[in-house]
Amino acid sequence: MSEIETRQSPGIGESLLRPDGTLKVTGEFAYSSDLYLADMVWGVTLRSPHPSAWIRSVDVGPALAMPGVLAVLTCEDVPGEKYYGLEHRDQPVLAIDRVRYQGEPVALVAADHPERARRAAAAIVVEYEVREAVTDPRRAAFDPDCPKVHEQGNVLRHQPVRVGAGLDDAADLTAPVVVAGEYEVGMQDQAFLGPESGLAVPAEDGGVDLFVATQWLHADRDQIAPCLGLPPERVRLSLAGVGGAFGAREDLSMQIHACMLALRTGRPVKMVYHREESFFGHVHRHPARMRYEHGATRDGRLLYVKAEILLDGGAYCSSSRAVVGNAASLGVGPYEVPNVRLDAYGVYTNNPPCGAMRGFGAVQACYAYESQMDRLAEACGLDPVEIRVRNAVSQGSRLATGQVVDSPAPLAGMLRELAAMPLPPEPAGGLLDLPGGAGRTTRGEGVRRGVGYGVGIKNICFSEGFDDHSTARVRVELLGGEPHALVHTAAAEVGQGLVMVQEQVARTELGGLGVGRVTVAGADTSVGSAGSSSASRQSYVTGGAVRAACRAVRDRLEELCAGGVPLAEALERHGPVEETREYRHRPTFPMDPVTGQGDSHTQLALCVHRAVVDVDTELGLVKVVELAAVQDVGRVLNRLALEGQIHGGSAQGLGLALMEEIQVAGGRVLNPSFTDYLIPTVLDMPPMRVSILENPDPHAPYGLRGAGEPPTLSSTPAVAAAVRAATGLDLPRVPIRPHDIALSG
Repeated sequence: MSEIETRQSPGIGESLLRPDGTLKVTGEFAYSSDLYLADMVWGVTLRSPHPSAWIRSVDVGPALAMPGVLAVLTCEDVPGEKYYGLEHRDQPVLAIDRVRYQGEPVALVAADHPERARRAAAAIVVEYEVREAVTDPRRAAFDPDCPKVHEQGNVLRHQPVRVGAGLDDAADLTAPVVVAGEYEVGMQDQAFLGPESGLAVPAEDGGVDLFVATQWLHADRDQIAPCLGLPPERVRLSLAGVGGAFGAREDLSMQIHACMLALRTGRPVKMVYHREESFFGHVHRHPARMRYEHGATRDGRLLYVKAEILLDGGAYCSSSRAVVGNAASLGVGPYEVPNVRLDAYGVYTNNPPCGAMRGFGAVQACYAYESQMDRLAEACGLDPVEIRVRNAVSQGSRLATGQVVDSPAPLAGMLRELAAMPLPPEPAGGLLDLPGGAGRTTRGEGVRRGVGYGVGIKNICFSEGFDDHSTARVRVELLGGEPHALVHTAAAEVGQGLVMVQEQVARTELGGLGVGRVTVAGADTSVGSAGSSSASRQSYVTGGAVRAACRAVRDRLEELCAGGVPLAEALERHGPVEETREYRHRPTFPMDPVTGQGDSHTQLALCVHRAVVDVDTELGLVKVVELAAVQDVGRVLNRLALEGQIHGGSAQGLGLALMEEIQVAGGRVLNPSFTDYLIPTVLDMPPMRVSILENPDPHAPYGLRGAGEPPTLSSTPAVAAAVRAATGLDLPRVPIRPHDIALSG
């Protein structure tokens, strides 16, 4: 084997090291907040202190009079359309006549120093007339006397699912065994480490170049350009270093604002949110209130599910409609149920806006239906694993939406494998072995151990008829006498390892021809859209696009090398070979608005978790001793990166179960800091046992199955179930707080 062939070998299936990994560990990686130009100025946003108020006047004079201030802008200065939005353009660029949530942008300031900009923003005088804030989602949805957050009403989307006897709303669904419960999921934050930031640079053609941390370059551009009154080709976006995302960067934050200030001042404008502002500057996970009733035979076979899922979307739409669709379509879980009567609602309130977060609607429903499965197991006298095995979907099963599972879905086997894993030993009594850890709050008295299980099913890629595609351009040329491949997409690397996956695909497809070097170009809008880095979709769609473009290039190269001509010689004679391809997965269809039926998803993924916890029942402290997971990924592209995704998703699910919640009272956020908003640390995250299965999906590139989100679903109910097992308490809400345990009796 030649040296070139050796270098080309690490393709799909190998654990290539990430090209950005060392730089991030050593602190040398350039994030969007590190951007700098010598003549740049600083932008700052003035935000509303009220969750609901009329704006009676805005006086920018005091700010404009301050030294170093170059511009102060309000809604009257928006040069184009006044509204934007990811799914529905209902959000004003700057508040026009009213504010609908605490932290809504009201005015912008550009100054020659960030502190001057902040002082100038504070000097702006806004006269508010405070209005009643709508903060109860149930009242917003069902009380006809409730004030309207938006004129069209407070219900963003109502999506029913009706199956079997559930089609008749008047029919009485009955069963020998019935369990019912009401469940609540708090508002979780994505808690990424890199705050919203970017640099807007005015261009000679009257347009603007924006360097920004985002998840979806083209969606950003298509919202920014109309608000600036510019054609899309004059708004050029490049991906800057992203310090985490998890859904919160799908929506715009500072993008339009920075561009407006740059165009007004004629200077590059940098905006960086501080941590508190970041909590107000992005969407969060929808809090949910859910009512479920499960009916089954005495031996635990499901007969029906009735459910109501109420999701609080906050002040603006964001992606709430799609979140409702996911919650509805996956609302009974990966179980065979002949009769379903389910209603999912998304509503407007004056609470903080909510949108995409890892798991996207399926997380909330999963917590409720898995809690119900544990209740049903107890009522039927069955083991919690056995109740799930008896009702598990498999290939050929029909979901509640009528969609047939047409690829491997070995859920029963996954559960049995999980249950067979050895349990961790009892605590040895060391410093960090007991709840409370280094605080030494207990010596073991009142500590009880519990074991719990969770199962989750998550859709992969965009659903309900969305034109979900990605574009890739691949160029092979001779550089330094060696064939070199350049891969260019607009797909956002947000920490998931996508740059590495694109390189591995190119090496797999082109390595056999002797292409020894592969470079992945920075993502920008000079190439076609790659869609969002969300929905666990980029390996699927951008991997598919890179594969298609590489194969088109390979076909041309094979023609050039016909007769045994060496690749380098062919390229030297012919010049570069370049191809651009789009990749689309098989079509999906909207859910029926009355019955919820339809093939709304292109792929489904399963993950199962077992959690072992020790609980100090007197103090309400919980230590997660171990998490074990079994996940089917179709085909492993990079095992090291995949294991990181499973660990990371499990950590976020653990956080939702035990500690993560944005506290909102009267529409006001009470804990906008990492001092008071708690996320799991290295001391909170336990050892993990992970089993990765490979049952290829015949419809997907390389047989892969998106893997980033499913662990977030099943880890939360597994931890909650383990705490219930240790305490004997009902615990219908996550996160489970210490007083929920210690003060329960």
